[in-house]
Amino acid sequence: MKVYITDKGVTLVGKAWQVKTILKQYMKKYETVEQWRNANTKR
Repeated sequence: MKVYITDKGVTLVGKAWQVKTILKQYMKKYETVEQWRNANTKR
């Protein structure tokens, strides 16, 4: 499972069940993809 976060968006690479699991985890943390991106650029 790989997660690539860029200025334009997020790319998830893996099996379908892995992608769904990761999305569910991040949905609890962030409401939008923009918030997800911005949180990772500050680190």
